Amino acid sequence: MKNNESERIPTSEEEWRERLSPEQYAILRGHGTERPFSGTLLYENREGDYCCAGCGLPLFPADTKFDAGCGWPSFYQALPNAIRYLKDSSHGMSRTEIRCARCDGHLGHVFNDGPAPSGQRYCLNSRAMTFIATDGSATQG
Repeated sequence: MKNNESERIPTSEEEWRERLSPEQYAILRGHGTERPFSGTLLYENREGDYCCAGCGLPLFPADTKFDAGCGWPSFYQALPNAIRYLKDSSHGMSRTEIRCARCDGHLGHVFNDGPAPSGQRYCLNSRAMTFIATDGSATQG
């Protein structure tokens, strides 16, 4: 997915199924979670931006990524206006779900146990993102 802010966002689940892989669809539209330590972007260390795999919106600059040891790519700060926050009481837990502010795709959760300066740990599914390196190359999560 290219980072094209003017690109049309799908409006039906059928369109989303055509646009996304089955794994991406299960996460972004079905609020699923990939297995820990299975995501291709977990060990990505190049400079660039992590973008929504659904619509291309930039979400996190690479310099905010850190190794939380939890098995999912983790960041301490999102880009302004990139994330929507929702209360999630599923699975007997009280958490904060994070979604793409543009296409409403499920990305993961945010916790208050991250490093300075924010104290936040944005825990994301690799398959919910595309990494765009500063050289223009892209890696699908």
